[in-house]
Amino acid sequence: MKYVSTRGGIEPLEFQDAVMMGLADDGGLLVPQEIPDVSGRLADWAGLSYAELAFEVISLFATDIPADDLRGLIERSYAGTFDSDPEVAPITPVGDMFVMELWHGPTMSFKDVALQLLGNLFEHILAARGGRLNIVAATSGDTGSAAICGVRGRRGINIFVMHPAGRVSPIQERQMTSVLDDNVHNIAIDGSFDDCQRIMKTLACDLEFKQAYSLGAVNSVNWARVLAQMVYYFQGAMKLTGQTGSDSIRASVPTGNFGDILAGWYAMKMGAPISRLVLATNDNDILSRFFNSGEYSLGDVHHTLAPAMDIQVASNFERYLYHKLGDAPDRLRPLMERFAQTGTLQIQTESSGAVDSSIRAGSASADDITTAIRSCWEAGEYLIDPHTACGWSVVGSCDNGDSIPTLCISTAHPAKFPQAIEQATGRDLAHHPAIDSLGDLPTRCESLGNDPRAVRDFIVKTIS
Repeated sequence: MKYVSTRGGIEPLEFQDAVMMGLADDGGLLVPQEIPDVSGRLADWAGLSYAELAFEVISLFATDIPADDLRGLIERSYAGTFDSDPEVAPITPVGDMFVMELWHGPTMSFKDVALQLLGNLFEHILAARGGRLNIVAATSGDTGSAAICGVRGRRGINIFVMHPAGRVSPIQERQMTSVLDDNVHNIAIDGSFDDCQRIMKTLACDLEFKQAYSLGAVNSVNWARVLAQMVYYFQGAMKLTGQTGSDSIRASVPTGNFGDILAGWYAMKMGAPISRLVLATNDNDILSRFFNSGEYSLGDVHHTLAPAMDIQVASNFERYLYHKLGDAPDRLRPLMERFAQTGTLQIQTESSGAVDSSIRAGSASADDITTAIRSCWEAGEYLIDPHTACGWSVVGSCDNGDSIPTLCISTAHPAKFPQAIEQATGRDLAHHPAIDSLGDLPTRCESLGNDPRAVRDFIVKTIS
């Protein structure tokens, strides 16, 4: 399997080269040259363990890693790392829906599923090739702590994580800044997550700097992130169809950067028994507006109860748009250039008025979020975090009489957002021992202005 850029400006790459490049050198995103059809293999995959299924899916895309090496990488990523081991992503029935719990990893976020693997991939590639890797990451909350956990203490790797100062939850901030390993560097940026992401992309597009300082990426601009997340869509869909006797399911996905739902979209295109995706945003509804109108236009960033989704520019949206336009870089480039200049782009919708008949979309307000949390608790004393609550709420508004089973993607442990849980239920319910212990730990963080040069200078000084 080879990888090309959505902008069409680089030669095809092998998988390991794509992992190390992160953001494509032409400013685009790396995508596989083809999407394999595995619909004929699903019967053979039924009943596999999570690690076995991960090997079957990932090996289709990581064709330059020997099979035994890849099995070892996957086993190290998931065996003993998740408290739900070996299941990794258990499914719990709650009311009329089935909740896939993706928060059983070390930082209690769905990001662990991909970033544990990515850390091992980086280490494997560096061991074979030598050299060092300096990871530059932007986070709206959970990516930072999961990425840090995946690479802390690893030889040959430094990680620089930018978060928007004061705009992640206090617990998310402490999960990052309380890691004091010498190779971990946290940076609080005076701005929004979109500013952090812009700085990251600015540095990655400075090819002289990127190559001189061996910059890499762990954000979902890195194809390996999306690939790893495709696995749990296969697992959830096959398990749920087996349990319910249904031919297919729908998956409700809270999303800000479009990475998680894009993984579900790829799995669906490969033949996973998923007939529909429900895209859920919070008040930052650029994605839900696009899928309902064809217009992708910037608005102001709203600070919400679901802060990891307080995003306007969704980095993975370019991958979807590339495929929607027929895998044609020449059609994509003018749209992305127009968006960079004007903050808006438009594509033609289908006859229904929507962009994609397989994706329904909606947004959840603060009241919708608290109502969903409260109703889940009152119905069965089951707690969901505010991001999961967006997906729970929106799937109801997008029902349209669908009777197929619904898989609700649960992205974080509710203990990471105790204020939102208390606001919704009136009770102090959201706790976890690992979270409760964070308050006593020392922290380290550098505060910088909203300026790529300041971050670049900090990286150079730190490495030196």
